[in-house]
Amino acid sequence: MLFPLSLAWGQDVPMTEVGAGEGALDIIAWAGYIERGETDAAYDWVTQFEADTGCLVNVKTAATSDEMVTLMNEGRFDLVTASGDASLRLVAGGRVQPLNIDLIPSWSTVDERLQEAPWHTVDTDGDGVAEHYGVPYQWGPNVLMYNTEVFAEAPTSWSVVFEEQTLPDGESNAGRVQAYDGPIYIADAALYLMANNPELGITNPYALDRDQFNAALDLLRQQRQLVGRYWHDAFIQIDDFVNEGVVVTSSWPFQVNLLAAEGASVASTIPVEGSTGWADSTMMHVDAPHPNCAYLWLEHSLNPKLQGDLAAWFGSVPSVPAACTGNELLTDTGCSTNGFDQFDQIHFWTTPTANCGDERGDVCVPYYEWVTSYIAVIGGR
Repeated sequence: MLFPLSLAWGQDVPMTEVGAGEGALDIIAWAGYIERGETDAAYDWVTQFEADTGCLVNVKTAATSDEMVTLMNEGRFDLVTASGDASLRLVAGGRVQPLNIDLIPSWSTVDERLQEAPWHTVDTDGDGVAEHYGVPYQWGPNVLMYNTEVFAEAPTSWSVVFEEQTLPDGESNAGRVQAYDGPIYIADAALYLMANNPELGITNPYALDRDQFNAALDLLRQQRQLVGRYWHDAFIQIDDFVNEGVVVTSSWPFQVNLLAAEGASVASTIPVEGSTGWADSTMMHVDAPHPNCAYLWLEHSLNPKLQGDLAAWFGSVPSVPAACTGNELLTDTGCSTNGFDQFDQIHFWTTPTANCGDERGDVCVPYYEWVTSYIAVIGGR
């Protein structure tokens, strides 16, 4: 994002009524987010929607937020399940349209902590009232996944992926750890430094001045010597954990759940430094070719059965609290297990801008520099 957010907000007017579906719906989504029972018949929230609406769902899986932004810039898609490090860029670039929440009857069931979240609500017309650009879908932490045969007890610090050390099995962690292949991972390094190098004065891992940013890059360059692979494909990471000797890594609950279901020696934890995380919102393309089907899906996406099933499948937390009880797959303890009560401890992904959001003013490093700098780190520079 090479321009100030304030200069590029779209001014499009929301729809005022939902008509008949157009027969199709194209969605960009994270892996595991839109299931039709092909992997496990118990997890299917597409088939009945198609039968009820006539909107045939086509899903394009994206592995990173940057890929989602690129795909939305190309057009032809209706919806995207955007995390906070993509959502504001999409609004700033005029790629998504404001939503009329009056056309989404279940909006009132959304967790109040999410209804006005800054990663999908923006005052684009300057009237002092933020417009809604997304419908909250799911949220959760980025976890530390580890091999329970190597770690009899859960690691307590992210140091196991950032600092060279001997693991409990007597072997070095070099070549046995992974890091996320996305510029937003710089925030994970900043979060680690926020706890372990307080003299840097980091209070927000997404608002880094030049010295703080450089310190995070130095830590990531150090980590580069340990990383066997930078991951962005969830299924490749699963294979690496089983077949390539990876024993500890940043991950999503989705991979942990699938590995555990396959009988792998795996568990996850949130270390003492806390974690970054994602709160994903379904957003509509400004030129969505199937807007009526899109609104029908936005309402469907808040169905408590869908929300609970998805949370059980992905290891996430529903955006609809009512989904936390009475769901056979999630169980009544699933929301607590997945982090429902840890909302305030998670540093949710957001788009870094030059404006630090505090008394420092416009001295923070904007996202486009995060992109170029992280590419350099991965490349060994």
